[in-house]
Amino acid sequence: MDYTPVTPFRRTIDAAILKHQAATQEDLPPAGANKWEVLRELAAARVAFGLSDRDLTVLQALVSFHQATILGGNDSELIVHPSNKAICERLNGMPCSTMRRHLSNLVQTGFVVRRDSPNGKRYARRYGDEKVAFGFDLSPLVRRFQEVCEAAETVRAAEERYKRLRATVSLMRRDLAGLAEYGRSLRPDQGVWDQFSDLAALTARDLRRKLEMEDLRRIEDALGSALDHARSLLDGCETENMSTNDAVSEQHYQNSNKDSYDLEPRLEKARDGGAVRETPEVANSPLCSEDEGNSTATIDDQLMPNIPLGLVLASCQEFKAYSEQPVRHWHDLVRVADVVRPMMGISPSAWDEAKRYMGPEEASVVIVAMLERFADIRSPGGYLRTLSSKAAIGEFSCGPMIMALMRRDAA
Repeated sequence: MDYTPVTPFRRTIDAAILKHQAATQEDLPPAGANKWEVLRELAAARVAFGLSDRDLTVLQALVSFHQATILGGNDSELIVHPSNKAICERLNGMPCSTMRRHLSNLVQTGFVVRRDSPNGKRYARRYGDEKVAFGFDLSPLVRRFQEVCEAAETVRAAEERYKRLRATVSLMRRDLAGLAEYGRSLRPDQGVWDQFSDLAALTARDLRRKLEMEDLRRIEDALGSALDHARSLLDGCETENMSTNDAVSEQHYQNSNKDSYDLEPRLEKARDGGAVRETPEVANSPLCSEDEGNSTATIDDQLMPNIPLGLVLASCQEFKAYSEQPVRHWHDLVRVADVVRPMMGISPSAWDEAKRYMGPEEASVVIVAMLERFADIRSPGGYLRTLSSKAAIGEFSCGPMIMALMRRDAA
């Protein structure tokens, strides 16, 4: 046909329709576009173009009337002419009024152009080798394919940033809840732990619903400030403890005149007169030093205070294979011990008993020290329970275990 109409039949025309009508006069890209790929990309970017999922359902029905998979290219015929009844049948019985409303939105957004005949009917006529069709022009899908792809990539990138930020906020919330619980036991004199727990609980409640990006950034800032504060309090406490323990440990080492240290001082007092004797189980333990049977020191001499974390890290290396992050604080070592403990065959009840009588930090030192000599221990769970029973009556310290490991490395 020599003339392409731009006005719809018995409908008003506005600037938006004229703009899209003018765009369709341009030449099509020579390669064309896969119609299903166009629909997939447009579905990802539909919000950016003001389209709903029902609009795309109607568009998919229109595209299905085009027999070829590639729109454009060698096939220049991009006008489909189904009746309203045929379109509604492919829409699984959608009401005609609903279909026309969504179809009007597709025309307004410029993804479908009306090519109405002189009487408003949709049909195709062939005059010799020339075919003239009146209906819905799908050429905007080809012309705007690159624009749709760019918008879809932008939407996907924004969704990916949202998912990453939401995951970050969730992890920060979990860390804050854990640090609040740990700090409450380590420094009960500080009154901020309840505030941190409340913030973590409120964040968990907020994450149950769909949050905007700005809301997530605001929550991330609040959690970041709280985590920095919590870490500063815990770092200061651990630094103070380690400095004190350094001085006490050094004085004890200088005053000791023994030639060897027991890896584990598992001694108990005899009921007759308070003399010190070894339990048979400990005497045969592979973790005891060779000259442990010759020791005649009292219980007070065997006890040592908690040792510095740096000394533990220097003596124990095996646990690092199970730690994804470097251990810098005592709570990091407790976290690693929680991971290593089931691998060693230690039951949760034995682990809870050790933490109750030794404290989480000292129990973690025992776990990593046992891991160094794991091949020599026949029953790690029973061994840990025996140490816990000694700690319950004040006859245990992890210091000699670490000193024995240091002596082994120096040999």
